[in-house]
Amino acid sequence: MIETRKMKIRYFLLCSLMLVLTRTFGQDGEQPNVITTAVPFLTIAPDARGGGLGDMGVSSTPDAYSIFWNPAKYAFADKAFGFGVGYVPWLRGLVNDIGLASVVGFGKLGDKQAIAASLRFFSMGEVNYTGDQGQDLGSYKPNEFVIDATYARKFSPSFSGAIVGKFIYSNLTPGYNGTIETRPGMSGAADIALYYHKELEIKGLTGAWIDLGLNISNIGSKISYSSSTVFPDFIPTTLRLGPSFTMDLDEYNRLSFGVEFSKLLVPTPPIYWPDSVGPDGGKVIKKGKNPNVSVVQGMIQSFYDAPYGFKEEIQEINVAASAEYWYNKLFSIRAGYFYESKYKGDRQFFTLGAGLRYNVFGLDFSYLIPVKNNNPLQNTLQFTLLFNFDKIGSKAKEAGTN
Repeated sequence: MIETRKMKIRYFLLCSLMLVLTRTFGQDGEQPNVITTAVPFLTIAPDARGGGLGDMGVSSTPDAYSIFWNPAKYAFADKAFGFGVGYVPWLRGLVNDIGLASVVGFGKLGDKQAIAASLRFFSMGEVNYTGDQGQDLGSYKPNEFVIDATYARKFSPSFSGAIVGKFIYSNLTPGYNGTIETRPGMSGAADIALYYHKELEIKGLTGAWIDLGLNISNIGSKISYSSSTVFPDFIPTTLRLGPSFTMDLDEYNRLSFGVEFSKLLVPTPPIYWPDSVGPDGGKVIKKGKNPNVSVVQGMIQSFYDAPYGFKEEIQEINVAASAEYWYNKLFSIRAGYFYESKYKGDRQFFTLGAGLRYNVFGLDFSYLIPVKNNNPLQNTLQFTLLFNFDKIGSKAKEAGTN
């Protein structure tokens, strides 16, 4: 039998810290009921700007990394083309070889259309395998990646939409896990996004506008890691929705505020009767709905299947809020706050960030400060390098944040 102790430790850390499971029991008999999925790396903010804004970006001004937050924003980008590279260290306080690397590029096709593509690669470092007697069986580097491409188009001067196609690959074991034969998990998925931009006339301000974004990401097939798997795992289909308000105080000073709501559109785990066995050999559900449904049914069911009813459905909505200040479109500071219910993971943290822009060059930084529980990104500095070319937008949309 193959011993994979180091790998088990890494997986325990990844599961416990990425999903931030909590053991705190609530009132009225409630307890944590965290929704888990395959390939959770898809939910990690790959860019330092979004990370500095409290893990939000569905309605922020367009930039190279809009493909992750809301690809429909590309249609309103004020640059002809650009690209970015970034790296997110993960669990740096415990290990030094786990992280998410990303590269993204976009291009405008006239004033109304845009295309973009990206690659995100999540490395879990090196895992050493040993046998029952401690003999060396070699090492392996589990990894996951996603390749995606998008097309965005303006439907009107104020409204745009986009669709994304993606391929997801998750290679976690070298063909075995103990006595079970395994294989890489693969999935095809799509995103659907909308973006609304409206300029305002407000007395005393040089310019102002509101933005509203909606993005349903990772709509795709389930993932299985073994031919013996009866019920494959959902991928993290996610709904993001929120508004932003931006104002030019004068020629040099710009201030933006945003709020974002997000929710996983996958089934909530039900509560089972203890030691029960149903006709199919599985446990009997006490509260909630059967989670072994199709992808589309799971998305619909996610709005009403929580075992504790409407109260729990509300707890499944995460909230992020942010503020961003730009001086002369050259330097920015930003801050954000992210809240998740204690019954759904208990992630609560503040974020700080800064950005620099000079000609075609841009650099963003972010830092996370946990409020409750440990966080995989605490005590680490996330950064993103950007390059943008050929400014073509109007003055009212020159956000200086691309």
